[in-house]
Amino acid sequence: MQTFTSILEKLPYSHPFLFVDTLNHVDENGVEGRYTFPVDSFFYTGHFKQTPVTPGVILTEVMAQIGVVCLGIFLLTDALTDDLAIAMTRTQIDFYKPVFPGETVTVRSTKEYFRFHKLSCNVEMLNSRHELVCRGSISGMMKPTTYA
Repeated sequence: MQTFTSILEKLPYSHPFLFVDTLNHVDENGVEGRYTFPVDSFFYTGHFKQTPVTPGVILTEVMAQIGVVCLGIFLLTDALTDDLAIAMTRTQIDFYKPVFPGETVTVRSTKEYFRFHKLSCNVEMLNSRHELVCRGSISGMMKPTTYA
């Protein structure tokens, strides 16, 4: 059984493009994790001059990293050594509320299917007030580049 820390260590991202702070839960059916948006994040500069808002593409990336990649690493526990080849294949996200600098969000993901290296999940993001920020589905290809 992988620990949350071992899953986070296998993520193929680093600062400033790592959007996972903690995992709260993970099993073969889904994952839940959190991320806090630093006030000085590079993408707030110019994304709106007077009132910075987190871009939707960044919200989607947070959901993909927590909801698909972390779950995929967990599901590939027996096959994964160090390297993971990933590619997003499909997204369909509806956005309902903005996320501002300094906010913490929670991502919940439920596995729809995982076969032939394709993982498809239903994902949702909640703000710290437990309000729905966005939801939809994300699919990606997840394949170890070396096998255990």
